Formats: sequence, structure tokens, C-alpha cells
Amino acid sequence: MKRSPVLLVILAIIVILFFWGCNQQRGLATADQNVQTAWSNVETNYQRRTDLYSSVVKTIQGSANFEKSTLTAVIEARSKATSVHVDINDSTSLQQYQQAQAQLQGSFSRLMAVAEAYPDLKTTKAFQDFQAQIEGTENRINVARRDYNTAVNSYNLKVRLFPNNIFAGILGYHVRAYYKADVGSEKNPDINFDIK
Repeated sequence: MKRSPVLLVILAIIVILFFWGCNQQRGLATADQNVQTAWSNVETNYQRRTDLYSSVVKTIQGSANFEKSTLTAVIEARSKATSVHVDINDSTSLQQYQQAQAQLQGSFSRLMAVAEAYPDLKTTKAFQDFQAQIEGTENRINVARRDYNTAVNSYNLKVRLFPNNIFAGILGYHVRAYYKADVGSEKNPDINFDIK
């Protein structure tokens, strides 16, 4: 039985397309997993910050008697920040998460400014250690967010560029949202040294 050369060519093209498609799917799945890992690193660093904030609040509560409203604002912001569920495939939930984290950071900054006015608290070793750890954690968060955006950029390029976009659409891979700067962060902060 003699095989037709046309049939062999068609079969060869099908085999090549199959293996090429498998390779494209593998690249998309790898990029997707890189985004998931990068996001987990962002969440891990935010959790570290939240845990540190809780410890600082307890230290301040035990060491000083000061404005309760500021402390209450931090506790409420922490509760809200930890209750937001994030789906990194949904840009709206990512924005809600960012807003909750920004609110927590803002209320904590106000707490730190108030706490600085108490000399006994400022000299407490635990408080000084927390300040150093918080600074390091904020740096980690910035690095993790940058790494997340790098992973999203790589993933989005794979999803959007031809011919991957064909496979991405068929396999259900969609463009992901970047982690964006907080609203208003492009403006210089208003610094006021008149803390009472």
C-alpha cells in the first residue's frame, strides 16, 4: 500500500501544529503560574505588615495612654484590610484590596506620628525594633509589587501577542490587571510638623 505524499504532508503539519500548540500552552501556563507566585509574595508581605501593625498596636496600648480614636482607626482599617478577598483576575477586587491596604497604611502612619509624641514610648526597645521592621517590610512590599507587575507584564505580552493570543483565547487566558499606585500618590505629600 502506497501512501500519498499529500497525506503525509498534512499529517506532518498536524503533528507540528500539535506540538507547537502544546509549547504555547506550556508557556502561557508558566507565565500564569509566575503571576500567581508573584501575587502570593505580595500577599505574604502585606500579611507581615498586618502582623507587625498588630504587635505595634499592642505595644503602644501597653506603653502609652493617648488618643484612642487614632488607635481605633488603625484597628478598624486592619480589620477591613484583612477581610478583603482578592481575585487577581478581577481588577475591581484588586483595586478594593489596594484601597484597603492604603487606608491601613494611612491610619497607621497617623498612629506612628501620635506615638512619636510620647517620649517613654519612643525609648521602648520594642517600639524601636518595630519601626525598623516596618521600614523593612514596606521595602519588601514595594519589591513584591514591582515583581508582580513584571510577572503580569510578561504574562500579558504572551496573552496579547500573535500567535499566542489565539491559543490564549481558546484556553481561557486573559489579560491581568497591574498593581497601580495609590490615587494621589503622584502628588507631593503635605508634611506638617505641628503634631499635638
